[in-house]
Amino acid sequence: MAEGINQRKTEHIRLCLSENVEGVNKTTGLEGISFLHNALPEINFADIELCTSFLNKQLNAPFLVSSMTGGSELATTINQNLALAAEEKRWAVALGSTRALLESSAHEDSFLIRKQAPTVPLIANLGVVQLNYGYGADEARRIVEMTEADSLVLHFNTLQEAVQDGGDLNFENLLPKIEQVTSSLDVPVGAKEVGFGIDGEVAEKLYNAGISYIDVAGAGGTSWSQVEKLRSQDPLKRAAAEAFNNWGLPTKECLVSVRGRLPDVPLVASGGMKTGVDAAKALTIGADVVGFARQLLQAATESAEAVVKVMDQIELELKMAMFGIGAKNLEELKNTRRVSIMGRSLMDDNS
Repeated sequence: MAEGINQRKTEHIRLCLSENVEGVNKTTGLEGISFLHNALPEINFADIELCTSFLNKQLNAPFLVSSMTGGSELATTINQNLALAAEEKRWAVALGSTRALLESSAHEDSFLIRKQAPTVPLIANLGVVQLNYGYGADEARRIVEMTEADSLVLHFNTLQEAVQDGGDLNFENLLPKIEQVTSSLDVPVGAKEVGFGIDGEVAEKLYNAGISYIDVAGAGGTSWSQVEKLRSQDPLKRAAAEAFNNWGLPTKECLVSVRGRLPDVPLVASGGMKTGVDAAKALTIGADVVGFARQLLQAATESAEAVVKVMDQIELELKMAMFGIGAKNLEELKNTRRVSIMGRSLMDDNS
C-alpha cells in the first residue's frame, strides 16, 4: 500500500512538471476583475506593507505554499526547499497528504520539515475520505504531532478519486466524522478542495461542523482529474475523464460565494494563482491568504534559492499592484474602490 502511494506521488510530480494538466477552457474568473490605475497614489512605494497573520502567527506577506506532495524521494527535495524558502520569506507552508507518513517510514523526511521551517505556520494534510476508511481523530492527532503542525487541513477530492485507479469513493456521511475530528484536535482544522472549488453552501456546512478556515482551491489551475487521467491504466476511465476537462467552480466565484455566506471566516484563495496581481484581485474580493502551488514547483526541484526568487517576484507584483491603486497596506487593498468587476466600477457605485 505505502509503496503504491509513494509511486503515485512521484508520478503526480512528474506529470505536473511535464504535462499540460490544467482544465480546458476553464479559468479562475479573475480576468473579469481589473484595477483602476491611480496616477496620484500619494504613497511611498517603500512604505507598502504586506504583513498579516494566519493561524496565530505573523507572515511577511499574505501567502501560503499550497499542499503539493510528500512520500517520495523527489518530494523530499521539493518540500525541504519549499520549507526553507517559506521560512526565509515568512510564508505559511502546507504539506501534501500525510497518510503515507502513517503507513510507511519511507521518505518521512518529505513530511518532517519543521526543522527547515521552525517559526512559520505549518499545515498538515489528510484526505477527508479517509475518515470512511479507518482514519479518525486519533490518526489525525498523530499526524499533527509527528509533523509538529499548527493546523490540519482536510482535502476534498471527489473527482480525483473517481478518476484515480483504485480511488476511494465512499464520501457518505462525512460531516459528523469531520465534526469529531475538529472537536478532538487542539489545533485549527481547515478544509480545502484540490482544484474544483468549494462554494458558500458547502463552506457553511463545513464551518458548522467545526472547520476553522476554508481554502477554496477553485478551478482555473491544475485539474486533478486530468492528472489522474494521464496516470490511469483504465481506458474507460481515461475516456470518461475527458468529459470533465472543464469541470469546476472558478476561484473567483468560490471566493465571492464563500465570503457572502461566511463574512468573518479566514479564507484562502488557491487554484490557478500565478502572479502577485492574481493575489491582489483575490484579496480584493474576500481572500485573507493566497496559496501558490505549481508556480513554485519547478523551482522547488532546483533549490530553496530558486524558490525564493519566485516568491520575491510574486511579492513585488503584489506591491506594484497596490502602488498602482494607492493602497499602502492589505486593509486598504481589501477596501479599495479602484476596482472594476465584470465591467462594473466600484468607483461609480454609490450604493
